[in-house]
Amino acid sequence: MLEREVIQSVGFRNRKEAGTVTGFQFKVRLPYYRGVFLCQLRPGTLYVDGEAFKKEEIVWNIGGRDYTYEEMKENMETHWAVTEPAVLKVQKESGLSQGFHELTYGFCFTSSYMPPVMQDALDPDEECMVFMAEFGHHVNHRRLLMV
Repeated sequence: MLEREVIQSVGFRNRKEAGTVTGFQFKVRLPYYRGVFLCQLRPGTLYVDGEAFKKEEIVWNIGGRDYTYEEMKENMETHWAVTEPAVLKVQKESGLSQGFHELTYGFCFTSSYMPPVMQDALDPDEECMVFMAEFGHHVNHRRLLMV
């Protein structure tokens, strides 16, 4: 079951490759009732305790498959369902330390009934008081515990 918050607390952990911690991951849910194709997504910058990770540094895992930002831009076939969280993977040497961490992350998506001129003005890194998350935009904040 998904949490109400876009940034999920379940799944927040460091990632290991060949026994070495190489980064961390967290999950986000889609706040849109229809789901979206990957080409509709506009990822933003992730901030963890003030450290910025650009959209090109984040790998999205949807349906068990990894996608870079470049791959997502052209992918008109893979659909992200509203009932499935995406796992966002971030490379960071030694991962994150144990304790609480402040995450800020925004992403936008296009929707068929929003005028393109309005959607073009969306910035996934800036909160916009005109749009609700259900209409394709929201910057999310969450304090999570790394154990």
